[in-house]
Amino acid sequence: MGQPDKSGIGRKVTVVGGGIVGVCSANYLLRQGFEVEVIDPALPGSEDQCSFGNAGGICPGSCIPNSMPGVMKNVPKWLMDPEGPLYVRLAYLPHALPWLLRFLEASRKPRVEQISAAMRSLHRMTFECYEPLMKEAGCEELLQKRGQLFVYESADGPAGGAYSLDLRRRHGVKVEILNADEIRQLEPALSPIFKSAVYLPEQGQCPNPGRLVAKFAENAARRGATFTRARVRGFEKGPSGIAAVHLENGERRAIDQMVLSAGAWSADLARQLGDRIPFETERGYHTMIKTDTGLRIQTISADRKFVASPMEAGLRIAGNVEFSGLKPPPNMFRADALLKQARPMFNKPLEGEVTRWMGHRPGTPDSIPVIDRATRARNVIYAFGHGHQGLIGGSVTGKIVSELAAGQTPSVDLTPFRVKRF
Repeated sequence: MGQPDKSGIGRKVTVVGGGIVGVCSANYLLRQGFEVEVIDPALPGSEDQCSFGNAGGICPGSCIPNSMPGVMKNVPKWLMDPEGPLYVRLAYLPHALPWLLRFLEASRKPRVEQISAAMRSLHRMTFECYEPLMKEAGCEELLQKRGQLFVYESADGPAGGAYSLDLRRRHGVKVEILNADEIRQLEPALSPIFKSAVYLPEQGQCPNPGRLVAKFAENAARRGATFTRARVRGFEKGPSGIAAVHLENGERRAIDQMVLSAGAWSADLARQLGDRIPFETERGYHTMIKTDTGLRIQTISADRKFVASPMEAGLRIAGNVEFSGLKPPPNMFRADALLKQARPMFNKPLEGEVTRWMGHRPGTPDSIPVIDRATRARNVIYAFGHGHQGLIGGSVTGKIVSELAAGQTPSVDLTPFRVKRF
């Protein structure tokens, strides 16, 4: 399998979580010569994982935080709109309020500048970190470099996002402003309601995120990784950190090193390790329509805050955020609202078989993940909290995880992603 790691902690790594971050970590750890076990109650790539329902963006130029200057004035309007992009279940508001206050605090311009730079530093290598894994897994067709389109229903739409455009340009992201005629030339499938657009030609998309995760898991298994279908419920402490994980079925797994990449369930497990991290499940919805609209490029309605993505199985409409916690059942009104808002977007009627989905995005209030060693368990590596950017940051995070496990200098400066920033 290769040489032992340089950290002196151990050459076997247990990855808790088999979503996109977990399977990328597993593949990169195998490349470093580690023995790998992945533990997750869900089958990798299945609809029980957040990665399954992703809108599919793989965007090296993603550097705009969710919380931007001026967000405070929009929140009341969004909350009053039953079909709006943000919904908080009233009974859950007291629990979500501390996170929401931190979210608003992150919208201060100096903090936005820091967060934006951190996002770009993590995402800029997404293509180069995905491509070798896709080649090994035999799924290179799952990365399509067609750009990304933000459309507006007014001619001066991009002017309202001038600060975002400036951030992108300062971070070296190529930006093109389009008028109505140029939109139609680029994407004839879109209806004439759109009068202006921002086109980011260097962005990419995955047309089936669930299949991508499954292929990476299959590749890791072929190369010797083991996969255990179980949920981790606790830890056993040892003299140098964590000695074992305990599973819900009563089994015990001894560990040398551990990667915590359990998505929305990560914060509860991190709390058991001594780290309290402000964290929420940002419940996201999508609707899939089994149809061909002719759309080629992932298109975002900048006015209505949803994403239309051409997928292998049809058209995916994704977006909005719901704060209701991990336990309540899905509120599929949110998915139906997305479909309703998307119908005027296309020249063709949206007709075909419809499926709906809800998943738990693992969200930090500052839009960037935690990538660090646990404060009180130095043989544990945190790799969670990517929120809306999990597919974008998954490959780079996996590479960083393998570097940390091997005692190497990470490819990215991890200062902005430290657990102690909160």
